[in-house]
Amino acid sequence: MKKLYWLLLLICFSSIAQNSVKLKGKLVDGGSLIPLEAATVYLSSVKDSTVIDYTITDKNGFFAMSTKPISNPVFLKVSYMGYQTLKKEIKAILEDKDFGTLNLIESSNVLGEVIVKSEAPPIRIKKDTLEFNASSFKVRPDSNVETLLKQLPGVEIDTDGKITVNGKEVNQILVNGKPFFNKDGKIALQSLPSDIINKVQISDTKTKKEELAGQAASSNNASINLTIDEDKNKGFFGKFTGGYGTDDRYESSALINYFKNKRKISVLASSNNINSTGFSMDEVFDNMGGGRNSSYYYSSDGSFGIGNMRFGGGKGITRSNMIGVNYSDEWFKNFDPNGSYFFTNSSSENLNRSKQVNFLPTGNYTTESTAKTKEDRLGHNFNFSFEYKIDSTATLVVAPKFNSSNRKYYNDSFESSKDESNQLLNESSSNTFDDSDKTTFSNEINFNKKLKKKGRFLSLVFENENSNEQSNDTALSKTIFYKSGEPDDVRNQLKKNRNLTDSYSGEIEYTEPINDSLKARIGIDYKWEKASDDRKAFDFDETAQMYSVNNELLTNFYQSTTKTWTPKAGFGIDKKKYSFNLNVGPSIINFDNSSLYLANETNLNKNYVVPYANARLNFKISKSQSIWSSYSYNVSLPSASQVLPINNLADPLNTYVGNPNLGLNKYHNMYFNYRNYDYSTRSGYSVYFGGSIYDNQIVSSTSYDANRKRTITFDDVSGTYSSWIGTNWNKSIKKDGNTYKFGISMSGNFSLMKGITNGALFDAKSIQLGPRLNFTYEYGELLTINPSYSLTYNETNYTNYLVKSASNVVHKFNIQTTNYWPKNWVFGNDFGYTYNSNIADGFKKDFYLWNTSLAYSFYNKKMTAKVKVYDLLNQNQSATRTINPTTITDEENIVLKRYLMFSLSYKIEKFAGKEKRSRSRFMIN
Repeated sequence: MKKLYWLLLLICFSSIAQNSVKLKGKLVDGGSLIPLEAATVYLSSVKDSTVIDYTITDKNGFFAMSTKPISNPVFLKVSYMGYQTLKKEIKAILEDKDFGTLNLIESSNVLGEVIVKSEAPPIRIKKDTLEFNASSFKVRPDSNVETLLKQLPGVEIDTDGKITVNGKEVNQILVNGKPFFNKDGKIALQSLPSDIINKVQISDTKTKKEELAGQAASSNNASINLTIDEDKNKGFFGKFTGGYGTDDRYESSALINYFKNKRKISVLASSNNINSTGFSMDEVFDNMGGGRNSSYYYSSDGSFGIGNMRFGGGKGITRSNMIGVNYSDEWFKNFDPNGSYFFTNSSSENLNRSKQVNFLPTGNYTTESTAKTKEDRLGHNFNFSFEYKIDSTATLVVAPKFNSSNRKYYNDSFESSKDESNQLLNESSSNTFDDSDKTTFSNEINFNKKLKKKGRFLSLVFENENSNEQSNDTALSKTIFYKSGEPDDVRNQLKKNRNLTDSYSGEIEYTEPINDSLKARIGIDYKWEKASDDRKAFDFDETAQMYSVNNELLTNFYQSTTKTWTPKAGFGIDKKKYSFNLNVGPSIINFDNSSLYLANETNLNKNYVVPYANARLNFKISKSQSIWSSYSYNVSLPSASQVLPINNLADPLNTYVGNPNLGLNKYHNMYFNYRNYDYSTRSGYSVYFGGSIYDNQIVSSTSYDANRKRTITFDDVSGTYSSWIGTNWNKSIKKDGNTYKFGISMSGNFSLMKGITNGALFDAKSIQLGPRLNFTYEYGELLTINPSYSLTYNETNYTNYLVKSASNVVHKFNIQTTNYWPKNWVFGNDFGYTYNSNIADGFKKDFYLWNTSLAYSFYNKKMTAKVKVYDLLNQNQSATRTINPTTITDEENIVLKRYLMFSLSYKIEKFAGKEKRSRSRFMIN
């Protein structure tokens, strides 16, 4: 395998040396002779307008382009917003050529140029939007939108599915300006075919308030809007997949789309037991995970999903079912509805074992545990948005959401703790069953009114969230204490919990223009929150054979009400090169808490006046370079259980009690980012750093008895911080039908955490470093090779512990290969190796994961048959080490092991009443 890998790399790099011709020149305004930056220069075939290659002018108006020799006639075309398209015919390009200075003539239509559709440039940079012409980028006919995005310069998709554009993370993906099932867009990336996309438009992500008021974006994230090709906006298309394999593994999915102008209806369904969301259109592995299918998230507990929809129950193996509907339309002029519904059902089973070292100032102790769990989830998710443009000056947007879920959780566990002399401290066995129902309703209403004077606005925002969670938890447990003669804790109980949360907030803001670039703002925010936690505990009555004996020690009631007023004032400067915004004011907080425990009522009321401030700067040095920086001062309140001096005895090994003298979390947030992406060389880099510095932070104060039973309260500390820093560089080279993509990144996290253990203050200074290398080679349409390597180094240094430091290193190597030869065949492999350096004895340090797939397309490529093998070497595992300020935990969970699966897919595509014909796409070689 290693020899083959190095041989392929040698072939890749040696092919760079092949002959090519270089074209160069300079673009200027025909009248003022000012250089024009970010104009698109491209070559297209005279015969059929196929785009051959392209580049972008730099800040001095220069362009340079290397391409293969061309013996047929071509056009050199130049496109720039506000100018007429320049076109020069060239009989052949067989040697280097300098075009000298080219003059562009300003168009009479200064608002935008009119270009024949077939002559659309590959890339266009407008004021706030970067626009790619999808047909100019080479992808295979069966590719999904995610594959298209990977071809765009400056767009990176990492192994976790995170998308960045020139170093800026994408947090919103829309289709024709509307969410497709959800705003994070992962369903659109995985399920929509790339050949229906006309434009890919990238801009800064704005809140609905900023969008309606035409304000600059306050976030440092990017938004992608996919526009549908006009001739694909009327039609019916979809895909159906079914597969069955060894160990009774199965997958099935269906996506059906009906588009008719502004009306779009999509239905999505899936069912599988291979830990998948079930709606990937990956041409190699379909829904099989573990390799290149990473557009859905995996959380730290092993669950997975998309957006706010969780499909897996947690760690282990999950069987999931899902059906969803998405709808968008224009019911009447200026009234646009959009909505989606999801039904989700999942069942997860897991076997877990862990070993945890717990730090104490006088010595450590070790806890080992095993658990068998099963979790069943059922959910309904409704999301709607209604936008009504009342007139040219006023817009109203209402976005309600409703979620309903049921969770059933079974846990059979055992744990024991021993001291450093291997003497038993305690043992605990438990069998629990939790059954909970939760409903949540939230709504956001935005109203924006443009007043008579240009730039004068009035905006109103109202938000609410109301949730109700009720659970019945039964527990049969026995805890044995081996020190100090404390009696065993034996329980057979039912706990009935009801948690209510209600939140309402409103904002009024008035914007007054001082001049064309300076605006003043005044406004006020008000937020009202109420949260309650009502727990009733009952012991089992052996005589009545039911849970009917009140347990007063475990019965309690907490409630907190928070009222916050924030009058604020600020200003914004919006220049061509930079924008700056500042908002300041006081936050006036009333924090009212109460509890009822053992027939005693406790009340605690506190009032605070704290500063509110946020500022941000966006400086565009040039078309390719920018700086973004922000600062904010923030406070957050403790919970009622943290401030009320009431004992919570729900856990036999952990007793919680509040601290009425607790303060607020007060911290400064700072962020800085520099980006430089040169579209003319298709290379760029970014540098970023940021963090939070705490004036005051709420931390746990834990004391242990001889049995290592904990009593946990809370205290204030200062001087803590968490920070991060990173950089990345990427470059693309296209030469003679070959594509080379290079990527290097480095990330780091630094933090100082504090806490109190047995009355002693401890410090934990942590550092995490994560370099990553990535390379992709594409040999035309026949072969793709993508090796990558990453390292994660963690180190934590302690004070006031016997252990002075702990560290861990994780190495990950992966190589993905896809072969598209011979015709109609696709052969794909994902091979990965993971090594965990310092995991405890009894846990395997390393493993290989190799997935392979062979596919054949037939029936005019409408049907595809595949044979896939997951974990070919049968070595997959889940063993992890987690280091935090008080513990080191090694953990292992069950995972999917080797299985073989046969699958069959069928595609249907009919547009404008006719079955789809394969359209010739513009190719960039």
